[in-house]
Amino acid sequence: MSVGIIGILYGLGTLLFMFSGMPIAFALGSIAVLFMFIFMPASSLDTVTLNVYEEMANITLLSVPLFILKGAAIGKSRAGADLYLAIHAWMHKIPGGLGIANVFASALFAAMSGSSPATCSAIGSAGIPEMRARGYSPRFAAGIIAAGGTLGILLPPSIVMILFSVAAEQSLGRLFLAGIGPGILMVVLFSGYAAFRYKKEYKEALDTYNQGGRKSAYLEAMELTLYDKFRLLPRVVPFVTLLVGVMVALYGGFATPSETAGLGGILALCLIALIYRMWRPSQLKPILSGTLKESTMLMFIIGMSLLYSYVMSYLHISQSAAEAIVALSLSKWALLSVILLMVVVLGFFLPPVSIILMTAPIILPPLKAAGFDLIWFGVVMTIVMEMGLIHPPVGLNIFVIKNIAPDIPLKDIIWGVIPFVGLMMFAVLLICLFPGIATWFPDMIYGMSGK
Repeated sequence: MSVGIIGILYGLGTLLFMFSGMPIAFALGSIAVLFMFIFMPASSLDTVTLNVYEEMANITLLSVPLFILKGAAIGKSRAGADLYLAIHAWMHKIPGGLGIANVFASALFAAMSGSSPATCSAIGSAGIPEMRARGYSPRFAAGIIAAGGTLGILLPPSIVMILFSVAAEQSLGRLFLAGIGPGILMVVLFSGYAAFRYKKEYKEALDTYNQGGRKSAYLEAMELTLYDKFRLLPRVVPFVTLLVGVMVALYGGFATPSETAGLGGILALCLIALIYRMWRPSQLKPILSGTLKESTMLMFIIGMSLLYSYVMSYLHISQSAAEAIVALSLSKWALLSVILLMVVVLGFFLPPVSIILMTAPIILPPLKAAGFDLIWFGVVMTIVMEMGLIHPPVGLNIFVIKNIAPDIPLKDIIWGVIPFVGLMMFAVLLICLFPGIATWFPDMIYGMSGK
């Protein structure tokens, strides 16, 4: 049987297993073992556990459960709400300041937790009710929180970037640094849209009031004293200090990514114990059990995805697919467009972790041959996968928002995130036109030789 036919059967079998409702990890593992049984030597089945173990024993992957622990500790405390309230207190007089405060709070919290759903839940629980109380439309309030949550997989420490660095065999430190410039770009774009949308909704509210309609909360001035502003800082500063400290330890060469993740997890637990008095076993149980469940699920997906990729490589499916892509003789940018379109489509059905590990063996060789910097591509691919978190039909963040604000119709949440999907596309275009947005910072720190 030709490699092409085997590859088609492998792809169709994967879709069949996934759409059967089987968990992703077991679907990938099952189809891999089935094809090993049919097309590979019988002795290869004896090496399944060894292959999975060896792939998961990568020292970089040790940082994954430790970063999850750090994120769970911060996410299950009031740190997110306090962070949002503190930023809101200082920015409330800026046009659209409440929306901008949500963007900044989401960015900082995402950088501390590394989780998009956790960011949506922590910031949205405080931000959505406050925005609606101040007259913001439910559609806009839901959209900006869902979009802000996507920054969780772009800003370091990002678990998605950790996995990309392993799959692409690229420097994790460079990849983390490469996400900072695009992360700031997206914060600026989201904040600009928040100010624009505020002016539009404020004008509509003012016109309605002038025509004899009800007075919207938009038109009510909010006053906070200097005491109110400084009162919120003591609970926020330690967590921001933790974020800065972890980054300094990582990029200053004082600790490896795994050591940094362990340090961050321990310090996060210490901070919530000191600031929020969360030290009793009953309070720590949800943090530790949540970390265990998420880490186990993620490591299962990683292990089975790597086994899946190993079978693809052994049967020459990935090599043949890569050669077929190269044989199309597409221009450099046409090749990139086709690959990113494929990532968008996969984002309809799969989480970013699975997309990276399943597609890396196929898409990275042609991209490298075309002259693309894989660090730069990792950032672009991450932003494209971020879109999958807020665009239908799966959009995980959409359903997180629906859970914390059940009275907002799903239709309004979806329409609320559409402008942010457009802004993400614009950000990708800018990074393609000006790749230095992503590469300048890591090149400055590590030098040009890392490319």
